[in-house]
Amino acid sequence: MLPIWALALLLGTAVGKELCFQRLGCFSDDAPWAGIVERPLKILPWSPKKVNTRFLLYTNENPTTYQELVADSSTIEASNFKTDRKTRFIIHGFIDKGEESWLANMCKNMFQVESVNCICVDWKSGSHTGYTQASQNIRIVGAEVAYFIDVLQSALNYSLSNVHIIGHSLGSHAAGEAGRRTNGTVARITGLDPAEPCFEGTPELVRLDASDAQFVDIIHTDAAPIIPNMGFGTSQISGHLDFFPNGGIHMTGCKKNILSQIVDIDGIWEGSRDFVACNHLRSYKYYTDSILNPGGFAGYPCGSYEAFTENKCFPCPSEGCPQMGHYADRFPGKTKEVGQTFYLNTGDLGSFPRWRYKVVVVLSGKRVRGHVLVSLFGDQGNSKQYEVFKGVLRPDAILANEIDSDVDVGDLQTVKFVWYNNIINPTLPKVGASQITVERNDGKTYNFCSQSTVRENVLLTLTPC
Repeated sequence: MLPIWALALLLGTAVGKELCFQRLGCFSDDAPWAGIVERPLKILPWSPKKVNTRFLLYTNENPTTYQELVADSSTIEASNFKTDRKTRFIIHGFIDKGEESWLANMCKNMFQVESVNCICVDWKSGSHTGYTQASQNIRIVGAEVAYFIDVLQSALNYSLSNVHIIGHSLGSHAAGEAGRRTNGTVARITGLDPAEPCFEGTPELVRLDASDAQFVDIIHTDAAPIIPNMGFGTSQISGHLDFFPNGGIHMTGCKKNILSQIVDIDGIWEGSRDFVACNHLRSYKYYTDSILNPGGFAGYPCGSYEAFTENKCFPCPSEGCPQMGHYADRFPGKTKEVGQTFYLNTGDLGSFPRWRYKVVVVLSGKRVRGHVLVSLFGDQGNSKQYEVFKGVLRPDAILANEIDSDVDVGDLQTVKFVWYNNIINPTLPKVGASQITVERNDGKTYNFCSQSTVRENVLLTLTPC
């Protein structure tokens, strides 16, 4: 005979518990919501009152001070909400809040390029708790967002084709729950480094996936395993387009020492968060920057980041490259299939956009060992110098590499070549570039020529052939 405690455990597992709330319906701790390998603890979400989901509206008319909305048509109609605009919801993640500056800053960037209803979803009362409980509370947040959207549709005749939900970390899965509850009819969901713990490997019912909206795009910035690497974001392909900037694991500029990270320009709270979760937070920073840089985050279709870094995925295919972030929905092939993966590099803190070019150099002059650098000059700007090659420089050798420029130079006009080796050589050798070919990611190429050679650290200007 089974011990009484074992029998009680089996019965408890079989029966489960359920909580029901007016407006939002019922929530159980049955599988797959709890009691599975990825979510072993039998925990129910808190009540809607305790989670306290709030809707903070910013618009072009009130870009700095929010109006708090409730899911009531008269309240919405009395606000600055405009039915002839898109509505973008932004949902924060674990131990965060809707009044955090990054959400408002994202809205402010939107106001520079469009007229929009930007709604920051605050659920700090439900996020400031243990992670496992917070991972259940997002079910309430998603249900509240879905109910709000239902009010927009039913009472204001608002089209779901104008709804975009942006979620960071746990907020990504809250967005997925909202999309699931609206039967995947909202236009778009963007997952900003969706949380890994309690979600990776679970059934699609539990986590954000491509069925939750007409178009789902994902930015992965902290995709290392939670154990032992403390990666907070999922590596699981979850959308129509999944972007892996810098490979999706280690973000450029995130390796700071403790002091410089905590004493941060944005204050101690933002700095300390950056120290423990710099990679994880990069996703919303990339998205915010992408709003004002529509061409600076091109993602290249590629089998792996290794193949991308080995220059095997350039230029863009005939249909072009999607832009990671705000303008991903402009990509013509965005929903042709699920699980399309893209890779790109970004800059470090303060300058994230990058424009990729392929540079091919034909050397002339003497045979020496050294480094070759090239800078690009165009009608929209000039790049800094980028190293193309280091090693033995032989006349007539062809050197090829891809660079990620911090400037979109536009149509190229000239190219500058320089070489150095920092070795004293009494023969004063000269090296040049007889031809340099530069290719943009759209496949357009530019050819530049010179018959001159120069000593090290002397600039050589090449003009169109």
